[in-house]
Amino acid sequence: MLVVKFKGIHGAAALAMVAAGLGALPTAAGAQTAQAARPIDIPAGSLGAALTQLGRRTGVMIVFDPALTRGRRTAGLRGAYTPAQALDRLLAGSGIAARSDGRGGFTLSAQASPRGSSSRRAVKDAPRPRQTAPLVEAPEAAEVLVVTATRTSLPVTALPLTIDVIGKEELAQQVAVSGSTLDAVSSLLPAFSPTQEKINVTGVRLRGRSPLYAIDGVPQSTPIRNDARDGYTIDPFFIDRVEVIYGSNALQGIGATGGVVNQVTARAPTRDGLGGRVLLQGNSADDFSGAALGGKVGGLLSWRGGAIDITGGAAFERRGVYLDGHGKRIGIDPNNSELQDTDTLSFFARVGADLSDHVRLEVVGSRFNLDSNNHYVGISGNREQNLPSTSQRGDVPGLAAGNRAELLSASLIDSDFAGGTLSLLGFYNKSRTRFSGGTLATFQDASIAPAGTLFDQSQNDSRKLGGKISYERRVPGIPGLTGTVGFDALFDRTAQSLIQTNREWVPQTDFRSLAPFGQLNWALLQDRLRLAGGVRYENVQLDIPDYTTLASYGSRSVTGGKPSFDRALWNAGVIVEPIRGVRAYGSYAQGFTIADVGRILRGINTPGVVIDNYLDLTPVVSTNKEIGVEVQRGPLDASVSYYWSHSDLGEVLVRGDDGFYSTARQPVDIQGLDLNVNVRTPLPGLKLGLGYSHIIGRTDTDGDGRLDADLDGGNVSPDRVNLTADYRSGPFTARVQGRIYLSRTFDGQPRANSFAGYTLFDTYLGYDLPVGQLSLGVQNLFDVYYITYLTDTQGPTDNARFYAGRGRNVTLGWNYRF
Repeated sequence: MLVVKFKGIHGAAALAMVAAGLGALPTAAGAQTAQAARPIDIPAGSLGAALTQLGRRTGVMIVFDPALTRGRRTAGLRGAYTPAQALDRLLAGSGIAARSDGRGGFTLSAQASPRGSSSRRAVKDAPRPRQTAPLVEAPEAAEVLVVTATRTSLPVTALPLTIDVIGKEELAQQVAVSGSTLDAVSSLLPAFSPTQEKINVTGVRLRGRSPLYAIDGVPQSTPIRNDARDGYTIDPFFIDRVEVIYGSNALQGIGATGGVVNQVTARAPTRDGLGGRVLLQGNSADDFSGAALGGKVGGLLSWRGGAIDITGGAAFERRGVYLDGHGKRIGIDPNNSELQDTDTLSFFARVGADLSDHVRLEVVGSRFNLDSNNHYVGISGNREQNLPSTSQRGDVPGLAAGNRAELLSASLIDSDFAGGTLSLLGFYNKSRTRFSGGTLATFQDASIAPAGTLFDQSQNDSRKLGGKISYERRVPGIPGLTGTVGFDALFDRTAQSLIQTNREWVPQTDFRSLAPFGQLNWALLQDRLRLAGGVRYENVQLDIPDYTTLASYGSRSVTGGKPSFDRALWNAGVIVEPIRGVRAYGSYAQGFTIADVGRILRGINTPGVVIDNYLDLTPVVSTNKEIGVEVQRGPLDASVSYYWSHSDLGEVLVRGDDGFYSTARQPVDIQGLDLNVNVRTPLPGLKLGLGYSHIIGRTDTDGDGRLDADLDGGNVSPDRVNLTADYRSGPFTARVQGRIYLSRTFDGQPRANSFAGYTLFDTYLGYDLPVGQLSLGVQNLFDVYYITYLTDTQGPTDNARFYAGRGRNVTLGWNYRF
């Protein structure tokens, strides 16, 4: 046995004795063994098990404490390597360093974390080891990066997908500038729509379609009645990274027609003892007035003792009103779908247990609660005079609008189960979305109050139960072939009610999805060629009870039913890597969602409707084709991809005169180009970046089979250029980023909905103190006055929702990690 493991204090003493004893042993054979390259094939799984296999297969002594590798995983290794090179690859990104003993063996220890290490992770910006020199001289190689949202242990370079991963440090920088995870993603990724600067994510698209938002793989979207709050269900203080998968796919089930935005929560500690982090922030607009002041405080503690770890924390944030580039208050949304003038209180907890060196059990819980303070009411603007809406102090009737999301999940991962990796996940997710009220025509009922006098407000209540199981391993007898099989189940119960009069608007409806799936990934020609493909089979059913519509729809009695559909969703791809650092790929994938059933159900105004005969549950199936090239050589990281996305029966957002959106089922065709270039300059610490996104969306508005109009601003993002400059020197960090949103007109759409375009710059400065780090984030550095994208391209007669964008906002912060 050539891998030596020691435990505890006695183990440390034994380690010292063995290390001394090794000095008397012959070393020539060991040194020769360590230098010879040979074929090595180690599957993904437990890092400890992988190191054991490496020692057995190479005859090289590898000494480490098993506590060091407990809970850590590796993406595996396949190819011709010396033992030192293989060890380097297995340990990449693990935080573990290997030290040569001078006799052909190695001793492992925890790696010191450098201050201000890089945090960006992406297929086209994969990290390189910066913390220690390679064990032997070898061509520079990217660290192995595994993205949990892909549901495989294979590294991202083995997948025919475009993926971005926003790491802990870069996410913290962006949140310090803009305040939210969604704004951070939108700022960094050119293919992502600009946000509304509200809690409402309506019209926020990724490559022209809606993404699926998830937390640790648990879906946050509600398929029955989309409340457009799924981008705000956890505080960014508890997020370590964000994984973004571009394009339609069914990896996580329903809703990912535009891709997946998976928020990965704070990881468990890997070393015994107490650790954590603290955050203090204050922010203000230019005038530093009391109404515009805000702040945040957060704390997270982690403890590990042996095989058990516990993490818990809380965060509180108060947001003031937002001011535009002219110093005027920005309008309050009539539904109070707001971030401004709100309080947010969030909690997070994780309990983990390493049942063995390859089996881990975790339970995670979070609670996110955002409520309006009801200090301000909206004042309509005037589009003809280019006067945006504003707000003033006033009383807001009814209960405070807000969003509450609660999550409880349990997972078990066995990375050495029958030669593969078994993953189990079960979750419970509960959400409540409350909107502001009014005496809207829809709410009127003469049997309750005289017409025009009845005040009411609506609330969505949703509960999700679900589970995911998957098993992945190398296929015996076929070198390089990895297979994955799994099964997902989701049960969603959602209702929308009018809470002031206790009326049912959308009846309590049950959604059920059952989906087995399988994937294959075959590495050929020493990993220079990979073939991938798979299928997911969706079986979906709705259960809708008998109900009566509101009086404004004629108080129609509707007979319930159980409409259903089933559909196979396919994917396939090929990757070619002719030389290290140059990768080309092509892919085909299908994703699906269903139309907003709640809007359909509540709007029925004809008599004698039977749901089984009335409701068309035909899914929105989007087909995504993509080709791309990535180059990662020397100082250059660059990528370019072109994609085509088509739906025969798509979903197009249509804005009504009342400001509410409905969906139209019609053909949709989208094409686009994504380009990213990052260069490390000769000036130490300076990195420059350029990003570009171009998108064209077309649809058939009259059903004649011809695509006759552009998709408008509610359905596609604007063309955009991103410019970035990052600099790091010792304790100092700086970033300047520019977002240039290009003007455009929409063929076949009202001229008034053309987009004028605008340019924004942000900056971030950080300085490491003896204790913690001081940071300064500035959003809209030059205090540019502009009209937000969705406002500019939608509702040309809606003066209440005519919003200017946020002007200069400054955030001063201090954070400390220990």
